[in-house]
Amino acid sequence: MKTIASLAQQAPELQLETWVQGKASNISDHLDKVILIEVFQVNCTGCFVHALPEAIRLYELFEHDDFIVLGVATAFENFDINTLDNLKHLIETGEMVGEPLKQLANTDYVNGNKLDYRLPFPIAMDKLTENKEAVAEEKILAFIESQIPDYNTWPEDKKTPVHKQALEYLKSKTHNALTFETYQLQGTPSSILIDKNGILRDVSFGIPNHLEALIRELIAE
Repeated sequence: MKTIASLAQQAPELQLETWVQGKASNISDHLDKVILIEVFQVNCTGCFVHALPEAIRLYELFEHDDFIVLGVATAFENFDINTLDNLKHLIETGEMVGEPLKQLANTDYVNGNKLDYRLPFPIAMDKLTENKEAVAEEKILAFIESQIPDYNTWPEDKKTPVHKQALEYLKSKTHNALTFETYQLQGTPSSILIDKNGILRDVSFGIPNHLEALIRELIAE
């Protein structure tokens, strides 16, 4: 039976392929600290522009407190680019690939083809398994409803393009990313926040503006 993370419950351990930077660990190794897990993809421009710089800022802001940041690179699309090899290359050289490199080529985020900052915290690769499941109608609806809870209340003409898009995505989904799916993430960047007792307190998709205040609260508990 697949483990699914739930807010206010014990956070499931991360399911990882390997640690690319820093000491290997998991949630249970840091139960005395507030844990921020920043989930990103190598082929995610917004991760490099917004989420990872913010994770670095929080890491530096609270580095003397009971707080730790862990980075997890995942893959829920573009499986030929969001790979362990490309993650290793990024960490070892700072060089980006794919859309981030194309879109940031002439900006302050890139020096040549290299990221203009380094990631100071441990980084791991999500564990990917081959997806052999058939794309049945039940699976399509379950996926849509995980992203759009009120989908069943929509009129049919609004449902149709969403259903088509979900079908195309699931057909292209050659792998399952286990940590990504355990925490029911909607995409990248995503932030997972766990308190000192290992309880899942927050999961956010995109660029949340409440994390600093919530981290302060959890450190003080």
